Amino acid sequence: MSEAAPPIPFEAFDQLATMVALVRADGGCLLANATLENTAGLSRRALQRGNVLDWLADPAQLRETLQAVAGNHVTTSRFDAQMKRQGAGGGELPVHVIVCQTDWPGCMLVEMIEIEQQVRLDREERTHGLAQANKELVRNLAHEIKNPLGGIRGAAQLLAMEVNSKELTEYTRVIIHEADRLQALVDRLLAPHRRPQVVADVNIHEVCERVRSLILAEFPRGLAVARDYDISIPEFRGDREQLIQAVLNIVHNATQALGERIAAGDARILLRTRVVRQATFGRQRFRLALELHIEDNGPGVSEAVRDRIFHPLVSGREGGSGLGLTLAQTFVQQHHGTIDCESVPGRTVFKILIPLP
Repeated sequence: MSEAAPPIPFEAFDQLATMVALVRADGGCLLANATLENTAGLSRRALQRGNVLDWLADPAQLRETLQAVAGNHVTTSRFDAQMKRQGAGGGELPVHVIVCQTDWPGCMLVEMIEIEQQVRLDREERTHGLAQANKELVRNLAHEIKNPLGGIRGAAQLLAMEVNSKELTEYTRVIIHEADRLQALVDRLLAPHRRPQVVADVNIHEVCERVRSLILAEFPRGLAVARDYDISIPEFRGDREQLIQAVLNIVHNATQALGERIAAGDARILLRTRVVRQATFGRQRFRLALELHIEDNGPGVSEAVRDRIFHPLVSGREGGSGLGLTLAQTFVQQHHGTIDCESVPGRTVFKILIPLP
């Protein structure tokens, strides 16, 4: 029978961005904070029924450290380890572990810090700044292209009316067609800046279901679109159409990468939603946030473009416009959120984080 948690004001630990647990000498978990719950992918109740030794890929050093601290051989000890994510997503996370004594009899404090946490925050900040610069550049460039483009098209139309040669008329048609194609590209570049947000209550699962129905209508065979929803996620204020477009662009991007698997009949896309507590992103801390994962079993994002996939006009496939993910990023950022991508062969995950009320 597990011991009851001591009467400790542990709520303050929920405000920390690092993972904290109060444990016994044998590793039994008495209390866990919100960051640990989010990172491990398990509920707090499940964590507090478990053992801290089960959280690491190699628990030997932690077991020895707990015994040393409990035996008063050392008051604190630290080391690097690999934490197992036991919930959704799985995988291992490099962490720095700190074990120290407490004033509460029989209890020790275990703190785990993501080694890549600071790297991720710095990357988010750089990405956000670069996205803002890219948007300004694209907007100015699109306007500069738009004005002479109209003149070129108009001149080609006038020229077509003057020439009698069928061959020359075909040339003017090519000019007009290409001018229209460039105009459509410019309109897509300017689209996020032209249309104001239409803010209303948004249910993220309605957004996901709309995207799922559109994709299955386009790919009725060879592709499974699975769902793993947390139905407790509350509605939030946002632009429903923008979010549909953002998720649709990401899923479309996945289907293009899944071409061979769709033909083989084993392509899979997973839409997963979760609530994250005390989430830190964009250099801000939010009490609650929506986490939407869009996962596919495709070949992965090419290493050559992996760091640039959200840049305008960068595409990992031949013939791609390179605008879908850029627009998705713009729409997510307009909801004060972030978007990131993790990719290895056989598994690519786009993660969207949006603050909740």
